[in-house]
Amino acid sequence: MKLTNEERQSLIDLANEARKYAYAPYSNYPVGAALRTKSGRVYTGVNIENAAYPTGMCAERVAIFKAVSEGETEFEVIAVVTNNGGSPCGGCRQVMAEFGLDTLILIADGNGKLQKEMTVAELLPEAFTPKHLEN
Repeated sequence: MKLTNEERQSLIDLANEARKYAYAPYSNYPVGAALRTKSGRVYTGVNIENAAYPTGMCAERVAIFKAVSEGETEFEVIAVVTNNGGSPCGGCRQVMAEFGLDTLILIADGNGKLQKEMTVAELLPEAFTPKHLEN
């Protein structure tokens, strides 16, 4: 899939804007995500922390779960923005792999500058996917 620089920046800007709504009182590490599906719809997400730490949720998964809850399961690209251009966690990588190893990932910093661009397959080599469950 080919993205224009304008498309990249638009998704990064949406993810960065979403970060304003992150609920991160414990880590003080707001994360925003913007997911574009193959139908062209965009879903945003933010990290949502909780005093019982394991019950929080990452921005990437929030965006993906919002899309899936609306019937979307085919994704093109997801932009993830953190203050320092941090990479998605292992749990988010696994959820991304569930919906396609060819999904493009844009990782940007809080200034909206693209730091890395790769596919889910590149971010999670040897991913466990639904095909592994086939008989």
